[in-house]
Formats: sequence, structure tokens, C-alpha cells
Amino acid sequence: MPTIGDVALVCKSKNAGPFEVTIDAVFADRETFDKVNASGVLCPELFAKLYKVRPEDVLFTVYEAGLAFKATLPRLVPAGDLGDTDVYGAQQHAPLLAVEVPV
Repeated sequence: MPTIGDVALVCKSKNAGPFEVTIDAVFADRETFDKVNASGVLCPELFAKLYKVRPEDVLFTVYEAGLAFKATLPRLVPAGDLGDTDVYGAQQHAPLLAVEVPV
């Protein structure tokens, strides 16, 4: 089964302030986006599981016009704090890349 890393045009993350990170998955065409969307794989519960936060703390948005999904969630370690390994939040999308999707 293909993974998000296989089918997404872009998968990226960045800080949404020092206490949150935003993760985006963007698709190149409507057909792939619609299949991923219909599968229900990308959802708040998935991000909660991958990033060890509560599902109710995940702000999940489907942007149909942009063929994209966005999840904003709390950082476990604030940006720049002792123990932070990614001050910009730029590598936080990596766990999403391995998620399998039925497309």
C-alpha cells in the first residue's frame, strides 16, 4: 500500500508559534486528494497517535480548494526550550510520511 510520502506532492511542517506546530500534506491532483480524503486515514486521531497528543488538541482542516490537509497541534517541547531538537518545527512531518493510504 502506498504511503503519504509516496502520494503527496508536498508534506511539510513548521512552527505555529513557540507552542504549536503545523503539518501540511498537499496533493498534486484532485483524484489522489479525493481518494485520501475518502479513506478517512488523515484525521485528528491519526495525528494524536503519531505525535502523542490528545485528539481534542489537534486542529484538523481539509482544504479542498488547495488539495491539502492541515493539522495544528501542541509541541511537546516549546520551540527553543531545553530538550528541543527542531527549533523551527521543520522536520516534524517525518512520521506522517510512513502512513499508509489506500489509493
